Amino acid sequence: MSGRWHRLGQGLHALLAFAQKPDLALARAQLSACEYRAFIALSRADQLHSLRVLHAVLNADSGAPPALRAAALLHDIGKARHPLSVWQKTLAVVTQNIAPRLSRRLSRGRRLSWWRAPFIAQARHAAWGGAILRECGTQEQVIWLVEQHQTEASAHAGHPWQGLLRRLQAADRV
Repeated sequence: MSGRWHRLGQGLHALLAFAQKPDLALARAQLSACEYRAFIALSRADQLHSLRVLHAVLNADSGAPPALRAAALLHDIGKARHPLSVWQKTLAVVTQNIAPRLSRRLSRGRRLSWWRAPFIAQARHAAWGGAILRECGTQEQVIWLVEQHQTEASAHAGHPWQGLLRRLQAADRV
């Protein structure tokens, strides 16, 4: 599926999230108590997305390692730090696709004004997620996967966890 169609599908899932109940028992079974508390702080749409990523991981390999399972659920955990509305997320994604230089410019800085927050959160949620997970004492492999989930896996050639990153990114595109 092309990137734009995939993003459109994600947007539709987010709009309809109110009508779906996330399988919190599945999430709870994969996470520590602290990680689970962080997970339930996500918006319902982000919980459902993360559960879809976990299902994609499990459909590709039912014996996926626990670190990959946890990373599937926690890859967007940084979004809990600064929750955004669907329109704000949509604005960030559309701008990133049609005006990437503008998106990068708007994502600079630390001041989360209502109009810059979507761009800053889009750019920084992976790092924020790593910080949240460090507070939980999460395994370093999971933290690395969360922090790198938006970078090109090829940038990590030779890294021992590059294969897991590729698998996470493939599941995140389903």
